[in-house]
Amino acid sequence: MKKVLLTLIVGLVLMSVFFAGCQKKEEPVAEVPAAESQEAQAEPFKAAFVYIGVPGDLGYTYEHERGRKYVEAQLGDKVETTFIENVPEGPDAARIIRQYAQKGYDMIFATSFGYMDFMYEVAQEFPDVYFEHCSGYKTAENMSTYFGRMYQARYLAGLVAGKSSKSGKIGYVGAFPIPEVIRGINAFTIGARKVNPNATVKVVWTNTWYDPVKEREAAVALLDDGCDLITQHQDTTEPQKAAQERGMVSIGYDSDMGKFVGDSVLVSPMWNWGPYYAETIEQAMAGVWKSHSFWGGLKDGVVELSEFSPKVTDDVTSLVDEETAKIEAGEWDVFWGPVKAQDGSMMVPAGEKMSDPDMLNMSVFVDGVLGKSGN
Repeated sequence: MKKVLLTLIVGLVLMSVFFAGCQKKEEPVAEVPAAESQEAQAEPFKAAFVYIGVPGDLGYTYEHERGRKYVEAQLGDKVETTFIENVPEGPDAARIIRQYAQKGYDMIFATSFGYMDFMYEVAQEFPDVYFEHCSGYKTAENMSTYFGRMYQARYLAGLVAGKSSKSGKIGYVGAFPIPEVIRGINAFTIGARKVNPNATVKVVWTNTWYDPVKEREAAVALLDDGCDLITQHQDTTEPQKAAQERGMVSIGYDSDMGKFVGDSVLVSPMWNWGPYYAETIEQAMAGVWKSHSFWGGLKDGVVELSEFSPKVTDDVTSLVDEETAKIEAGEWDVFWGPVKAQDGSMMVPAGEKMSDPDMLNMSVFVDGVLGKSGN
C-alpha cells in the first residue's frame, strides 16, 4: 500500500512539472522609447578657437571670444566649443592646431595672420577636418580664409576724426607695417582728408600687437609732436588714456573703447564675428561647407562702428550715415579713384576701382600720411 501511494505521489509531481514546462512563460514587456531624431542622436559638432591674446573684456581677441559665445547661444547643444589663449605665432601653433585635430575637433579657427602657414601644414594631414584662418590668403580643399573689410569702418572713423581735430594733426599708433594695417591707415586718412583736405596722419610703429607700455609711449610721442587726436591699430586702451590725460580726444579700435575710457573716445571701429562663425559651422554641420575666401564688409555686419560719443555732433553722424549707405549699396568704396600715393603718384586713377588683390597687398601710404610704410 505504501509503495502504491509513493508511486502515485511521484507521478503527480512529474505530471505537474511536465504541464508547467508546456505552458508559455509570459515575460514582462519592456517599454520601447520613442524614436529619437537623427539630430538628437548625433554628437555635438566640435569647434576649437586659437587666440593670439587673452579674451579679457575688450580688444581683438575679446571680439573673437564674443563670436564664440554667440555660436554657443545660437546653436545650443548642437555644438561644443573650446578655446586656447596666448598662442605665439610660431611653430608651437602647429602643435596646438594638430592636437585639436587629433582630439576629434571638427572645425578649427585660427584667429591671427601669423598662424597661416602652420594651419596650412596641419590641414594637409587631416583632410576630414575643417580649417578656418583669419586674415590670411592660403586655402586648401579643407581650409578657408575669412576677414572683414575693416578699412570701410576705418574710413568712417576718419570722417569723424577730420571733423573733430582742431589742428588737423592726427596721430596713429600702428602695430606692424603689413598690408592690413597700412590699408587701415590709408582708409582712415582718406576719410579725414575728405572733410579736411589739409589734415595729416602721422604714424608711429610699435612692432607689437599688444604692449600697453609701447602703445602709451607711441601715443605720448605723437601728442608731444602736436597731434590733438589719437587713433591706433593696437589692442589696448593706453593710447586713448594718454590722449584723455592731455585733454585730447581719440578713436578706438576692435571694441567700444569708450566704455572703458569715456566720452573722449569719439567712436570705435569694431569687429562682429558671431554671425560668420555660426553660419560657417552650420554649413559644415549640414555638409555644404566649401573652401572659400570670405572678405565681408559693412553690409555683412562683420565690421561696424560703436555708438558715438556725445562729443560728436549731429552733422558728423549724419555724414557718417550717408557714407555708410553709399558703401553698403555698392555705389562707392574707399579705394575708388582718384587716390594719390604718399609720393604724389597716382595709386588709383579717376574712374577706376582698386582690386581686392591690390588692396590685400597694399604696401604704400596715401597722400596725407606722415611716416614710412615699412621699418
